[in-house]
Amino acid sequence: MSGVQGERLVDGYDLVIFDLDGVIYLIDRPIPGAVEAVARLHGEGKPLAYATNNASRRPAEVAELLVGLGVNAQPDEVLTSAVASAAALAERFPAGAPVLVVGAEALRAEVRAVGLVPVERADQSPVAVVQGYGPQVGWTELAEASVAIRAGAFWVATNTDRTLPSPRGPLPGNGSLVAVLRTALDREPDLVVGKPESALFGTAARQHGAQQPLTVGDRLDTDIEGAGRAGMDSLLVLTGVSTAADLLLASPSTRPTYVAHDLRGLFDADAVVDLRDLPAPQGDPAVVAGAGWQVSVDGVPTLTGAGRPLDALRLLCACAWSGHPVTSVSPGSEAAGTALRELGLSH
Repeated sequence: MSGVQGERLVDGYDLVIFDLDGVIYLIDRPIPGAVEAVARLHGEGKPLAYATNNASRRPAEVAELLVGLGVNAQPDEVLTSAVASAAALAERFPAGAPVLVVGAEALRAEVRAVGLVPVERADQSPVAVVQGYGPQVGWTELAEASVAIRAGAFWVATNTDRTLPSPRGPLPGNGSLVAVLRTALDREPDLVVGKPESALFGTAARQHGAQQPLTVGDRLDTDIEGAGRAGMDSLLVLTGVSTAADLLLASPSTRPTYVAHDLRGLFDADAVVDLRDLPAPQGDPAVVAGAGWQVSVDGVPTLTGAGRPLDALRLLCACAWSGHPVTSVSPGSEAAGTALRELGLSH
């Protein structure tokens, strides 16, 4: 089975949970087709939610950004790692407790909203440090956080994304800033709230009473792994950080249920493939075939035949995930060369 049995993928689920950066937009630019896909879901009455590791905007700000892109989003549809982090701190510490905030003003606002007091210096005796992405975060804030954590403050990271997508390519994310403190302190955060932890996904499902939610993301190591930890099916779209080459190298915990070039895969059975029940390579040399394609694993894997590029990617995943390395693929037909270029797998 390579497609989705001729039916629309979205019809098998009662909630669609979207990541934002790399799925709906890149920083502040809409990804082609994404706005139309979300509008179609709204028009059909399909429940949806947005779960983002971005801690630099409040839900109302995220909703406002989406509205500016043409999406009729509401703040209560948006779940951010900043909101979840502040809630976790409020469960642990009493109202009025000082918390050293490393990050954007949005994170400080969420800390205030739960009755805690944001502070900036270690000498203000913070009970906790909460660290989230902020474009202005620098050495001074990281140094204060280091001192506070060494003094016993509870260390919360909103998320550990190593990079964030941008029109210029991946840029350092909060995980890179967390790595600075991890190196300086020689220890891990006490709590990581955002993806790939399952809290954001579980909260979204509970809010909507969903029994069969689908998570849509662009990152294997956050969106897809987090969906798996939450027991949810997932769709990887190739519009953000993770590429087809990354998918071939994915560990079992980061493998999606489906893959599509973009959000058309939600509605068009010809624009998505199912990565479950992959065929096993057979013979010597090992060969796997289907949907018009054949991959021979003998030295450098060779793709021959013709068909949908996504079906070729499915067969390459079947090889790679069954223990046959696919670090380079040779085209054995003109159509194969075209497919590999479309997938970004040509050399």
